[in-house]
Amino acid sequence: MNDRAARVRVVGPLARHADGFAAVLAQRGYAPSSAAGQLQLMAHVSRWLVQRGLAVNDLTPTVVEQFLQTRRAAGYGQWLSVRGMAPLLAYLCGVGLVPVPLPVLAQTPVERLLEAYRVFLVEERGLAASTAGSYLSVAQQFVSHLGASGHGDLSSLSAVQVSEFVLANCQEPNAGSATILVVGLRALLRYLHLAGITATGLAGAVPSAASWPATTLPTPISHGDARRLLHACDRRTTVGRRDFAVLTLMLRLGLRVSEVAALELGDVDWRHGEILVRGKGRRQERLPLPADVGGAVAGWLHRGRPQSCCTRVFTTVLAPDGALTGKTVSAIVARAAGRCEVHASAHRLRHTAASDLLRAGASLPEVGQVLRQTSILNTSRYAKIDHGRLAAVALPWPGRAR
Repeated sequence: MNDRAARVRVVGPLARHADGFAAVLAQRGYAPSSAAGQLQLMAHVSRWLVQRGLAVNDLTPTVVEQFLQTRRAAGYGQWLSVRGMAPLLAYLCGVGLVPVPLPVLAQTPVERLLEAYRVFLVEERGLAASTAGSYLSVAQQFVSHLGASGHGDLSSLSAVQVSEFVLANCQEPNAGSATILVVGLRALLRYLHLAGITATGLAGAVPSAASWPATTLPTPISHGDARRLLHACDRRTTVGRRDFAVLTLMLRLGLRVSEVAALELGDVDWRHGEILVRGKGRRQERLPLPADVGGAVAGWLHRGRPQSCCTRVFTTVLAPDGALTGKTVSAIVARAAGRCEVHASAHRLRHTAASDLLRAGASLPEVGQVLRQTSILNTSRYAKIDHGRLAAVALPWPGRAR
């Protein structure tokens, strides 16, 4: 226990658990000031329980909210929400002092349907959590639309209602959003028929969204903007070393945000210079580890990454220690782009990696292997970036010299 935490005096029913809580906070990387603050919160909870004549196992969600209301009324400025109390409640739950909160069960028929659909997507179809979440969002939007229009009975669902929903929700001129909606809706309608909720399969009634992916030119960032993006990371700081390694991985190997977040310590084979990438559809593929990428990752691991029990390569730098998520990785790109005023996103960095490979002489199949794309049609879009190669194979205009 650090000196600041040791000076916090906890009395009441939680007093004998203060040392254990302090040890857990130190293990999870809390700074001395933050650990002392959490122990002060523990002391306040313990005193409040004594005043109310309550035991520790009385800390139900309702009682916790009552304590927080008391704390707010007393003028405290920190740890005024359930999220702020999460470290303490997690510790008390872990040692068996606080009952484990029961999961919220689906109550309405719609909630039960969506939960069954979620289980089907994850367990039966094996979709990633992010993909399942996207499909569930479309399903929620569809059933809400039916309820608002007075047609909540799915057993009598008709093709007309399906078409009306698509037309009503595809007014924006965004082909990507329309494609997501129709794909998600078809998946839901197949499930409804498979589960016996609808008598006929209505997936074929979903109109197609106009989309010409082969005509869309990928927009990589320039070499100058890529350098500015990397230089925007202050490698003298812990956060800067982490962000520099993340951006280097994405620029050089074209990793998706989910693949960066899923990278495990054991996935980097330093001896053979390889990296294991956990991609879409639970696929795992090995890629060569370039020297500059390895140097950036090693700099983060040796001079930045907290010593935590987390096995992921990229973690948070503030307590509690934990793995980054795909959204956090996207935020890293956005913050770096904002600092150097470069218009960049995580997906544009992937395009940049593909474009650099193509201009360096790699073939389209080789680019597809690095990007881990299963369809050559997706990779073929990058052929339009190399104008020199296109000019070499272009046919002359009739009546004009080549």
